[in-house]
Amino acid sequence: MGSLKPSFPPIRACLFDMDGLLLDTEDIYTLCNNIILRECNRPNLPWNIKAQLQGRPGPEAGEIFHAWAQLPIPRAEYMRKNAELQRQHFPSAQPLPGVPELLATLSARGVHLALATSSHAANFKLKVAHLQALFGHFPEEQRVLGDDPRIPPGRGKPAPDIYLLALETINQRLRKQGKREVAREECLVFEDSVPGVEAGRRAGMRVVWCPHPELLKEYHGREKAVLAGIASAEGGSQVQEVMEEAAVGGEGDGRGWPGRRDDGWAELLRSLEAFPYARYGISDA
Repeated sequence: MGSLKPSFPPIRACLFDMDGLLLDTEDIYTLCNNIILRECNRPNLPWNIKAQLQGRPGPEAGEIFHAWAQLPIPRAEYMRKNAELQRQHFPSAQPLPGVPELLATLSARGVHLALATSSHAANFKLKVAHLQALFGHFPEEQRVLGDDPRIPPGRGKPAPDIYLLALETINQRLRKQGKREVAREECLVFEDSVPGVEAGRRAGMRVVWCPHPELLKEYHGREKAVLAGIASAEGGSQVQEVMEEAAVGGEGDGRGWPGRRDDGWAELLRSLEAFPYARYGISDA
């Protein structure tokens, strides 16, 4: 079946994930984990497991990781080692290609920006303290982090809550200014992770999926399911088995439905360089 090619209003707000989308921190997470795995005589983290860690809140990602890793050390020791490595490596994080130009252009064209990251406040500071100019495009009140108390427990990605809250931070400001609020279909979510794409779709927003090249290989042949926000529901061999073992499967809860294949609401981009602004009605006027 071909694309349904729905008619969309121009995009007025862009909501961004951070790790692996704006910054190269997903590779840093992998580096830190692999150092510990090698110390424990365990294999490096494979992408079919890594794919399930991306975008999720720390506690959920931790359950999936430990169900697979079966480390011979106490979890508290792993957390101590991992935190020490992250403190060492996160301050070296850098923007991914096209990100500085994209944020600057969107800001210059009057598009509202908000951040929606599963990173908790402490790690967020480690990652962005040296990148204040880049993150200056996101007003403080329009940064939603993974430990934001307004997000109920268990409602991290792939649930839609973080993106709905990010939109609400924009609309709160617009209401104070007496301006028209942004509707969900006027929002464009930028994500690199599969749970994040599902969160954006379930929030009723358009989505750009810009994955790590290795993640794209992992989902080869299932790209349309990812863009529809239904890849996790379809499961998948070892990945789904690990998720079930960790008791954190991606079951639906009736709040926010994903889309359909080829419904036109999501697009795969391999890079954020040379972003197609006109396709989303983002004018330079």
